Amino acid sequence: MTDPIQFSGMMPPVGGVNAPGSASPLGKVAAGGDFKSILLDSLNEVNRLQAEADQGVQALMTGETENVAEVLAAANKAGIAFDLLMEVRNKLTDAYREIQQMRV
Repeated sequence: MTDPIQFSGMMPPVGGVNAPGSASPLGKVAAGGDFKSILLDSLNEVNRLQAEADQGVQALMTGETENVAEVLAAANKAGIAFDLLMEVRNKLTDAYREIQQMRV
């Protein structure tokens, strides 16, 4: 079975507030992690997922594996991660343009 996509530090858990005593995924940011490192980690994760999907497709084409479902799941996971990355990029670009248009 494939692993779920992990973008550590980017989004709070679904469902709202953490249980008492549990560590927040955003604690890394509050503890001194900066935006640049989080963004670079996310880029590396997307790159890793795409490389895994490419290796799976190559293995399927060469006959090393016959598990089509696993290859398709890896490709879908890489596609979703890339789509999320592009949405983050678009939001950052929009925010930058909005800041550029501010009057000082």
